[in-house]
Amino acid sequence: MSIADALADAGAKPAGKRPYFFADREVERVLAITMAVVQELAVTRARLDTLERVIEARDGLDRAEIERFEPSAEAAAERGLWLQEYLSRVLRIVQQEAEAATATGDVASEDVAVELRD
Repeated sequence: MSIADALADAGAKPAGKRPYFFADREVERVLAITMAVVQELAVTRARLDTLERVIEARDGLDRAEIERFEPSAEAAAERGLWLQEYLSRVLRIVQQEAEAATATGDVASEDVAVELRD
């Protein structure tokens, strides 16, 4: 997978305009970014807990080994790609707002709700 494809997938959005729940779009933006980071951290914490338990069950690993570890060029490249994908997910709302500013024909879910209500 190319970097461009990975970044495009990380920022993919469902059809239609993004629904907003707060009157202030800046609050919405900060909340969306914060929740993306929270989600990523929760997944990381679960994986870290799993690794710690597996390592402990196998009679451990010296923490100094972890501190001395130096990734190979391939591993460093994978980490770099992961970081780019991660940032794309965290900043997804910013990307989607930029896309929405140039999109035509998308209908906001709020507009559909108002139309159905009226």
